[in-house]
Amino acid sequence: MMKTYRIAVIPGDGIGPEVIAEGVKVLNRAAELDGSFRFEFVTFPWGCEYYAKHGKMMDDDGMEKLRSFDAIYLGAVGYPGVPDHISLWGLLLRIRKEFDQYVNIRPIQLLDGAPCPLKDASKADIDMLVIRENSEGEYAGAGDWLFKGKPEEVVLQTGVFSRKGTERIIRYAYETARRLNKSLTSVSKGNALNYSMVFWDQVFEEVGREYPDVKTYSYLVDAAAMFMIKQPQRFEVVVTSNLFGDILTDLGAAIAGGLGLAAGANVNPDRTYPSMFEPIHGSAPDIAGRGIANPLAAVWSASQLLDFLGQERWGKAVLQAVEQVMVERVALTPDMGGTASTSEVGDKVVSVLAASVAAK
Repeated sequence: MMKTYRIAVIPGDGIGPEVIAEGVKVLNRAAELDGSFRFEFVTFPWGCEYYAKHGKMMDDDGMEKLRSFDAIYLGAVGYPGVPDHISLWGLLLRIRKEFDQYVNIRPIQLLDGAPCPLKDASKADIDMLVIRENSEGEYAGAGDWLFKGKPEEVVLQTGVFSRKGTERIIRYAYETARRLNKSLTSVSKGNALNYSMVFWDQVFEEVGREYPDVKTYSYLVDAAAMFMIKQPQRFEVVVTSNLFGDILTDLGAAIAGGLGLAAGANVNPDRTYPSMFEPIHGSAPDIAGRGIANPLAAVWSASQLLDFLGQERWGKAVLQAVEQVMVERVALTPDMGGTASTSEVGDKVVSVLAASVAAK
């Protein structure tokens, strides 16, 4: 009996619909080539355009609608005219929090054919997996705004680090490092953040006693940022807080080909709720509708989705197809020095994928 995966698609804003269409194209082709599974996509028109019409980023019962899906495939959130804190909290962060997607997985991997700004850096040098805490920390939304508009105005942004939240993300990272037989590096700032990060370091050490086989390192975030540029080979599996992870993975994207190749997964490991997969490049409204957006990050996130669904063979095959497209340089968008359209790049990935299967 053929397996059906139900995927909620939220194309979102700007270039989101354009790149997600190519990811869906690739997912459908992988399913056709395999023959044992298929996808059922249901699209939801939520985002900033929806907000402009309805005063909200998603339906009132949107979370309930999403609950029954196997996964969520998100394009991009944000557009001029809607404040970023409204678009982000009204859709992306709401889904992450309410579906307890407490693990954010960002591969920082230099693929064959990808541009790299680091002199003499090789594919072997840049191959890290960043595991970012995704539900609390500096993005918990806790704080206050006192005496607004007055000379004594004060704002408080509170980082929230619970034992449950900190321990579970660190344990997930240790388990991942053990499974991959790689080292684990913790990134914090315990010398200056004398409560939250001292606590983080303590939990990292406590949990680590259960994993004596995992080699560990611990860096302050500023040192880690320097080492990512100067000696990226230091990092294999990395675990860090919500804010530091957000910043470091954008730096990682820059050294591994740019945001056009940056993919991310928001995972609920218990699978109590659906997990969400997305390119992290944003909505890029300046190029929206021109057909020149790079879809490869969306395709890479589709590869992550396949891995999550247990179709690792196809996740790997899709990523290899992306590499071949970049190596051949026949169909690339302008940001990568080519002249192809978004859909032409998607078509090329699909044809390479099919050809690789036929060759086996």
